[in-house]
Amino acid sequence: MSSGFEPVPISSQKHDPAWRHCQMFKDGDRVQLKCVYCAKIFRGGGIHRIKEHLACQKGNASTCHRVPPDVRQAMQESLDGVVVKKRKKQKLADEINTPTGINPVSNDDVDTFGNECGVNTEVHLIVNPDALEPNSSFMTPPEEGMSVKLPEKRKRGRPPKNSFTSHPANGDSVPVTDGHIVPSNEIDVTPLKKVSSPVHLAIGRFLYDIGVPLDAVNSVYFQPMVDAIASEGPGILAPSHHDLRGWVLKSAVDEVKADMDYCTRAWVRTGCSVLVEECNTGKGTTFLNFLVYCPEGTMFLKSVNVTNTIGELEPMYEMLKQVVEEVGVRNVLQVITPIEEYYATAGRKLSETYPTLYWAPCASSSIILMLQDFGNFEWINSTLEQCKSITRFIYNHSVVLNMMRRYTFGMDLVVPDISPFAANFRTVKRMVDFKHNLQALVTSQEWVDSHYSKKEGGLTVLDLISDDSFWSSCNQVVQITNPLLRVLSIVSSEKKPAMGYVYAGMYRAKVSLKKELRKKNDYLTYWNVIDQRWAHHQLALYAAGFYLNPKFFYSIEGDMPGAIVSGMFDCIERLVPDTKIQDKIIKELNSYKTAAGDFGRKMAIRARESLLPSEWWSTYGGACPNLSRLAVRVLSQCCSLMQCRRDLIPLEQMHHMTNSLEHQRLNDQVFTQYNLRLRQMAQRCKEHDNMDPISVENHSSVHEWIARKGLCLDDHASFDWLSIEPPSSNKMLLRSSADEVEELAGGFDDYEIFGGAKDDEDTLED
Repeated sequence: MSSGFEPVPISSQKHDPAWRHCQMFKDGDRVQLKCVYCAKIFRGGGIHRIKEHLACQKGNASTCHRVPPDVRQAMQESLDGVVVKKRKKQKLADEINTPTGINPVSNDDVDTFGNECGVNTEVHLIVNPDALEPNSSFMTPPEEGMSVKLPEKRKRGRPPKNSFTSHPANGDSVPVTDGHIVPSNEIDVTPLKKVSSPVHLAIGRFLYDIGVPLDAVNSVYFQPMVDAIASEGPGILAPSHHDLRGWVLKSAVDEVKADMDYCTRAWVRTGCSVLVEECNTGKGTTFLNFLVYCPEGTMFLKSVNVTNTIGELEPMYEMLKQVVEEVGVRNVLQVITPIEEYYATAGRKLSETYPTLYWAPCASSSIILMLQDFGNFEWINSTLEQCKSITRFIYNHSVVLNMMRRYTFGMDLVVPDISPFAANFRTVKRMVDFKHNLQALVTSQEWVDSHYSKKEGGLTVLDLISDDSFWSSCNQVVQITNPLLRVLSIVSSEKKPAMGYVYAGMYRAKVSLKKELRKKNDYLTYWNVIDQRWAHHQLALYAAGFYLNPKFFYSIEGDMPGAIVSGMFDCIERLVPDTKIQDKIIKELNSYKTAAGDFGRKMAIRARESLLPSEWWSTYGGACPNLSRLAVRVLSQCCSLMQCRRDLIPLEQMHHMTNSLEHQRLNDQVFTQYNLRLRQMAQRCKEHDNMDPISVENHSSVHEWIARKGLCLDDHASFDWLSIEPPSSNKMLLRSSADEVEELAGGFDDYEIFGGAKDDEDTLED
């Protein structure tokens, strides 16, 4: 959006549901609307045009190709409701104004110009609190005393509910419209007819019967399956058990292998990383799963049962050696394993056998351990427990949970993550982000009138949310841990290789701690935790990734720190065994240092910020072919193991199968399932995932935040799971955080972090 456009807050009076999915800007005297999903700008047509766009209704507006399915369905239902209501309104007017015996004029040709101009003709008994506070990055609900409710996100097959947001003492629900309380006897509150879809019910019965997790519908293959069935029309014959075990599986295996061939062809250019994942079944069985990563995709190779040899050096070394030889020694730059010592020993022996590759521990595992250590500090643990006391009360009472989600615009406070320790601190950050929204909640008349506010847990919630010292502690926790969470996001990302960013990320985390804590003894306490967990990660590859990333290389004023230069030289000697090519690379480094030739073009300078580092070298490194080839291979590597869900993949059945024919079939099934999971990790857009923290699929990482504790089980209304409003999947309602990589920008001039500080510098200037 051009800097000439001025954002305009969307007032609470605009209660059409489409306002939740657009932004308003002012260009001079002209108001324009922007779709939050595809960023298309509408210079006319009003909110109705936006609604048609989101509903993918062809005609007056282009269709949005990025709108979530539930939003598209809600917009279509809203458009259908407009037509019905206008016809009913016209019919009623005709009956009133037309004398008996005279046929009224048909309503079919009524001009819809008013709605085209943005006039809202719909009637909703809700107020949309999508109003932005001036000078605030977050939206806060309307003034205290005004109850609010968001337009519901319509789920597949789920009927809309009556919207009531004020609950008087006598128990009568009072609807709210246009920000004013309206007497219930003046409003038609006839319940809407439930929508029942035979298709949805059939899918539900099937999933309930076979017992798979219900988030199976989030698979990127689910909707294509439904579309394929629908395209065949009625009478289609479902595949049999033998079909799925036979030719269907064979076709899927062939399809996956074709994709894998595409990846393997890229290894020569980008190199690859061998990933070793340990899988424990809980029944005393341990498997090692071997994967190969390159920017074109991650592929699963095989699984080995190591129950009887886990922890032994020689068997581990031989397995690693065998996999490296299968992939090709010339293609492998590093082998990443879990962080246990027996992996480190086997990995170092492997790197001695093959001096052209590195062993590396999983970066995300080490960062998670840092967060665990931070959480063990007494003051941080105390703050976490206070935060948990808030969320436990909220997430175990449906009425309070609905109330909270209305004040946070459908967003959850509890944030599931790959680890409970990461989830802890992401949840604290989310609570800090919604501080003012939570304060508005507990001071609202709706909360005061609720009997939950008088309960012991409700009083605790009120005391904490109203306590400035509590929020001060939360803020400090966020300042200390958020830099590490940022690095965790980078090294765990499937979107881009992390090798060019991990060194800068850890540097920036230490800088943030030093800036926040100021006194040397204070920040060194946390630095020591980082250094202890990061000891095995002082890798030349990380330093070379920093050196070869133009975004960071050209931001350093003066000489490059010696540790980084040494790491770069070590990579040259190790990854390029030919001494003649080594000498050529050293000469070509001078052109890179001085930004000579194509490196100094204005396009190349701008692209330092916009292109991936490996793409930048491929584009502008033609004059330095040897250095460019090395740079592409280094910058194309990951730093962590993949966080792929392995549930329902029959690994254990495959390893325990004694029949050779069935063992081979299960081996092909595991190969196909694992690789399909890996493929959709890259395809799925996490911003549109609807991760409900109370769903059983997310309990492992947020159990302590939502666990029932001291609840009164006779409070049946509190446990009405059907009344819970679904969380919003529209992350645009949150503060638009910059890309994690962008947060790493800045100078790298703190030589204490590089090991060159003076011992007598005990404090920073106040």
